[in-house]
Amino acid sequence: MSFMRFLDANIFIYAYYKPKRELTEEQKIMKERAKEIVRRINDGEEVITTVVHISEVCNILKRAMKLHDLQTFLIGLYSMDNVKIVDVSENLYFTAIGLMDEFKLDPNDCLAVLVMEKESINEIYTFDKGFDNVSWIKRLP
Repeated sequence: MSFMRFLDANIFIYAYYKPKRELTEEQKIMKERAKEIVRRINDGEEVITTVVHISEVCNILKRAMKLHDLQTFLIGLYSMDNVKIVDVSENLYFTAIGLMDEFKLDPNDCLAVLVMEKESINEIYTFDKGFDNVSWIKRLP
C-alpha cells in the first residue's frame, strides 16, 4: 500500500462549511488549503479516517448543506477506493478516552492517534494544533 495520511474532520468542515460571517484572512487561507486537500483526495490521494470522524463532519455540515447534498457527499466518500474509513469498536473508543490526559486531546482526536499508530501513519491532515502534543505526529498542511 502506498503512503497514507489520516484525515481529520476539520478538513471537510473548512472545505465545505459556508459561514454566515466574513472569514478572517487566516480562515480564508485554511479554507483554501482544505479545498486543495479535498481536490487531492478526489484525484486519488489515499487517506484514512474513522466513522466517528465522518460523524463529526455530518454534525457540522448538516447545518450547511441540504440533506440530499449531504447524503450525496457521504455516499461519494464511502465509494472512493482511496478513502479508507475504519470502524471503531467500543474498546478502541474507551482506550481513546483513557488517553485524553496523556495527549491533552479530546476523545475523537485520541482515537485518531490510536488509529494512526495501529496503521503506522505519522502524518495527519488537520488544523487542530492539539496534535502537536504528540511527538511522532506531523500535522499538515
